[in-house]
Amino acid sequence: MAGCLACLWRNRNYVVIVVTPLMLLPLPLTIPGSEAECAYVILLMAVYWCTECIPLAVTALLPIIFFPMMGIMESTEVCAQYLPDSNMLFIGGLLMAIAVEHWSLHKRIALGVMLLVGVKPSLLMLGFMAITGFLSMWISNTACTAMMVPIVHALVKQLSDTEAKAEDGDSDLIGQLNQAFEPTDTDKNMRDSSSSMGVCMCAETSRIKREQKYANLSKGLSLSVCYAASIGGTATLTGTAPNVILKGQIDELFPENGDIINFTSWFAFAFPYTILLLGFCWLWLHYLFLGFSLKKSFVKNDGDREAYQIMKDEYKRLGSMSFAEGCVLAVFTVLVVLWFTREPSFIPGWATALNKDKPYVTDGTVAILLSVLLFCIPSRIPRCRGTSEDGQPLSAPPALLNWPTVHEKMPWNMILLLGGGFAMAKGSEASGLSKWLGDALSPLQNIPPFATCILLSLLVVIFTECLSNIATTTLFLPILASMATAINLHPLYVMLPCTFCASLGFMLPVATPPNAIVFSYGNITLMEMAKAGSVLNIMGVIIINIAVNTWGVALFQLNTFPSWANTTKAP
Repeated sequence: MAGCLACLWRNRNYVVIVVTPLMLLPLPLTIPGSEAECAYVILLMAVYWCTECIPLAVTALLPIIFFPMMGIMESTEVCAQYLPDSNMLFIGGLLMAIAVEHWSLHKRIALGVMLLVGVKPSLLMLGFMAITGFLSMWISNTACTAMMVPIVHALVKQLSDTEAKAEDGDSDLIGQLNQAFEPTDTDKNMRDSSSSMGVCMCAETSRIKREQKYANLSKGLSLSVCYAASIGGTATLTGTAPNVILKGQIDELFPENGDIINFTSWFAFAFPYTILLLGFCWLWLHYLFLGFSLKKSFVKNDGDREAYQIMKDEYKRLGSMSFAEGCVLAVFTVLVVLWFTREPSFIPGWATALNKDKPYVTDGTVAILLSVLLFCIPSRIPRCRGTSEDGQPLSAPPALLNWPTVHEKMPWNMILLLGGGFAMAKGSEASGLSKWLGDALSPLQNIPPFATCILLSLLVVIFTECLSNIATTTLFLPILASMATAINLHPLYVMLPCTFCASLGFMLPVATPPNAIVFSYGNITLMEMAKAGSVLNIMGVIIINIAVNTWGVALFQLNTFPSWANTTKAP
């Protein structure tokens, strides 16, 4: 019996692959109609996503198989969902992030900011969180964490080693003073053993305290980096995949929404939330690992100069800014400026004249335009005379970005995941499952909206600790859209907080790749991460619900039911 169970456990993925479709089969067989057939596909994808019995991106391809075979959607219509405008926006943002990483521009920015901040414990944590949060707005959270965590450990090690050397010097000085004040040989012999024992005990006590202090500092800084990466990614529309999923779902389910979610409107809503949560995260981690006294953490230490020198030497190794780095920075700056000024709600933008009748130019258009330029701009100023450094004839310099680099670093699986979510949402609408869910959830109209929002936010937080944030958002958003329209509630009132809550995976190493990276270094226990993350999860839910009911109402008129939600097919 034990051997049989062990065999099943070893082959559990294959068991789930085979058993799940069979267990769900009574649903479409006993309940006629396309609604049950679509529900069968969605439940199957949900189980596969939760168990990861096959890769997440492969599960996202299942609508291409099942929807046409069940007569829910035509194959061409399903396949078109995998590269909508929101996915092109995501691809453009990823191409820009790859260029920034390829030329180490993110490392130059990070080290430059850290040199300005200094190495005092409180400022060090604040500096690491600020730069990680900023970089994760534009490049992947995983890349930010992977870059910053080694810097954290190098700095903490230098601070600890320097303080250890200073303590050894103090011990030698005490020994010399004791010898100078010994009056006779007899007294010296009598006190020798007791004096040595006292010095050893003091040294051992100091060593234990020092190691504990810097172990806590290392834990606090490491967690601050991975948490800041997850929080910072929520500030921009392209910062993390759930944000793009929300835009895609809104545009798909409510095509007449008037581009309510764009780069500018998202940033206006998300940036204050990000600042508030980052600030609380800093205070909470400071209290847990550095103590309650902020004043003590700002005091200068002997190792500050040496630790600062580490960062300075690392920055010097980068050399002066190259032509390629300058070009990437310029293209990146132009991209951000064009995003913000395309169609700001308070003044006409540069694309207002182009979008009089239809939204011809979107944020995706701008992202692809600037990304294509990266393949056209040379990484060095072309030379017409002379020879290369190795004496060979001159050749044309490579472009800022090339396809082999993109092929290696582009997370193609995330693009398929996004497409699978959009296909699933479209299938729910086409099959009538969205309408059925909306009718089933209509009794929620008797519950106050803010209470519904808080309960749903907590539910999403629980799911995202064990499930990919992409899968969580993909599964929940179509259901939430149906529920909101059924009870005459603004769809964004519930979709926005649940999208943000999908990025609140702070408790477990498996919740996000940044958590896994930090946990892999072995200096943080599961209980320590869970303790720190649980409070952040609760605080994140509180802050996002405050945001939705305050400046969210002003930005998106969330206190009224919009006409564009009432006139679409989604109920």
